[in-house]
Amino acid sequence: MTELTVTVIIASQSQVWRAQLTLPAASSVRDALRQADVGIGLAQCGLPVQEPEALRVGVFGQRCELDQLLRDQDRVEIYRDLVFDPMESRRRRYAHKMAAPKAARPRRKTAAAAR
Repeated sequence: MTELTVTVIIASQSQVWRAQLTLPAASSVRDALRQADVGIGLAQCGLPVQEPEALRVGVFGQRCELDQLLRDQDRVEIYRDLVFDPMESRRRRYAHKMAAPKAARPRRKTAAAAR
């Protein structure tokens, strides 16, 4: 195979930027980011424009380095910082649930009630 078809994706909270690329065989993630001109995608998604070396990237949800070689039909994803801490969000939901009046809380099904 002499060419690879690769998609580069950047997602913000409000929109998704996508670039479909055709690259020579033995291309790396860095090559895909350069050809896709991710600076334009970052700007369109309202994210800070950075050099490819400063980006956190992955292929199909698996974090990788920029030197990783790509395969045909790979999806290169550019990861952004989290807007909130997931653990803190869980703590807030639990505290909110416990603060609700007991009658308003959903009842848990027990094995005896399920019969």
